[in-house]
Amino acid sequence: MEKELVEFLVKSLVDKPEEVNVNVVEGEKSTVIELRVAESDIGKVIGKQGRIAKAIRTILSASATKDGKRAVLEILD
Repeated sequence: MEKELVEFLVKSLVDKPEEVNVNVVEGEKSTVIELRVAESDIGKVIGKQGRIAKAIRTILSASATKDGKRAVLEILD
């Protein structure tokens, strides 16, 4: 569920949606979602002063909490 949510949000933001790659690493207590985008799109995902990244993390956290889990978003370059 969280993977699809992050993928949908990020693909809506970037210029090259075909280069969006979301990988999920399940842990015991939390889920780590690794996000890779095209180098030219990193700024669009992070936003000014990290505002967009923070907003994506907030939505992800709310979705995971609803399911009784904890999710962490890592933006990889």
